[in-house]
Amino acid sequence: MNGTIHGVGLGPGAADLLSVRADRLVRGTRHIAYFRKAGRPGQARRIAEGMLREDAVEIAMEYPVTTEIPLSDPRYNECLSAFYAQCTQRLIDLSSAGHDIVVLCEGDPFFYGSFMHLHSRLTGVVPVAVVPGITGMAGAWHATAMPITWGDDVLTVAMATLPEEELTRRIRDTDALVVMKIGRNMAKLRRAVAAAGRQDAAWLVEYAAMPGQRVTPLAEAKEVTPYFSILLIHGQGRRP
Repeated sequence: MNGTIHGVGLGPGAADLLSVRADRLVRGTRHIAYFRKAGRPGQARRIAEGMLREDAVEIAMEYPVTTEIPLSDPRYNECLSAFYAQCTQRLIDLSSAGHDIVVLCEGDPFFYGSFMHLHSRLTGVVPVAVVPGITGMAGAWHATAMPITWGDDVLTVAMATLPEEELTRRIRDTDALVVMKIGRNMAKLRRAVAAAGRQDAAWLVEYAAMPGQRVTPLAEAKEVTPYFSILLIHGQGRRP
């Protein structure tokens, strides 16, 4: 019998925001896999600190690239595709030996997460299951203590990696907004928000639901932001 590979959503950053199912799997499963950058513990592993069983077998899957190769360079996809294929085979081998495996996933596994690339390769080969998690953006808007949408507001989720003109259009044409993957795109994002005329409504949330959580009006935010940063513009729609 093959073991099951579980993609487990850990939520936005605090261990007590895991679901009961996620908590049970993380604490009870012996083989624990997670993504990380080389030389770093990994955010998913940090969330699960203190939860793993004493005899846990940890499987660190280290990304081969981060920002060294431009996204537009064909080598970027080629390198990542080979990496995900290697990770997939490693998990298939464990499953074929009868082991269940938990893959720790930040936020929700099916929301811009690396696990999606494993899931598409594993499905139909070995048993695979997904445990939903609270998304990082939900953690961010709760950190502002303001609802993100009201009534019929349309919520748009955009990536700061988009071309500036496209980013500006999407900021201008929506009621409520979440922008992720800010990183080195902060200056471009500022220009896009200003061009859309919404700079006074924009907030930057750093490390939502984690130690060091910080909520700042975009106008007062630093030019360099940590990886875990999300920009928000709250909807102001219909209310009773």
